[in-house]
Amino acid sequence: MADAMASARTAEPTPEQLVAELTLLLDLEPRGGDRFIGRRQLDWGGGVYGGQAIAQALGAARRTVPPERHAHSLHAYFLRSGSSDLPIEFRVKRDFDGRSFSNRRVVASQRGEAILILSTSFQSEQQGLSHQHSTMPDVPPPEELVADRVATRALAATLPDSPTRRALLGPHHIDVRSVEPRDWLDPQKRTPLSHVWFRTVAALPDDEPVHRAVLAFASDVQLLSTALQPHGLSMRRGDAKAASLDHAVWFHGHFRADDWLLYVMESPWSGLARGYARGQIFTRDGRLIASVAQEGMVRPVTRD
Repeated sequence: MADAMASARTAEPTPEQLVAELTLLLDLEPRGGDRFIGRRQLDWGGGVYGGQAIAQALGAARRTVPPERHAHSLHAYFLRSGSSDLPIEFRVKRDFDGRSFSNRRVVASQRGEAILILSTSFQSEQQGLSHQHSTMPDVPPPEELVADRVATRALAATLPDSPTRRALLGPHHIDVRSVEPRDWLDPQKRTPLSHVWFRTVAALPDDEPVHRAVLAFASDVQLLSTALQPHGLSMRRGDAKAASLDHAVWFHGHFRADDWLLYVMESPWSGLARGYARGQIFTRDGRLIASVAQEGMVRPVTRD
């Protein structure tokens, strides 16, 4: 079957087409025996975006648990770089099914080599103790901010043809709006803290697993680069190199990924060629609906 996303675009896609493309990307093809194939992402500059691999692995695991159980946490390790020229194979291991919880392990592979290992847990909804200590920061609303894609396309116009330029000019399924815009070519040293609003560019289906997969997809955007902010370095400028090592998400409640969500990201520490970042995601009315943590390889690039 030809990859539906591989068809050439004759015109700029509509927001609805972009979201349909995203949901298709996250909809895996079953191959029997808890084995699934994830479609390839186009226009990502040659590598596999980490959020895509995480979201597809979560989707593979989701297809092996009862529909009333939803993901409440996931933990992923990135092992090798993937290729966006190839689909990804996902094999699911059913580790545990209890009265309330199910646990799954997923191995994502290309060319017979594992590129990601993910563990995830699902729970049937239950009532229990409830509190929220974290408060959503007071930041400008998304309507007062410029979409990040405006800056990334302006940046692409200054670059020669390359995988990075093609990735910057690629489709934007997620509308990302930074409260503190970053100058990717001339970053200034600043506190390792950033606030970003995001949502899909059009409405998603009324299917909670889709919204959780989209949040997992978006949770990898800009998080690790927060660890570069105190050092005034940029991967786009080429004076820093970074790659995700592991990534974790905890889902705290119901939400829609096509409504505005505020992603608060900070990097408490970096050292030993690693950077650590964590994030909290709030709905517009201040509910904390997810927490994220990530560590990655972070190194300055020295030029001769």
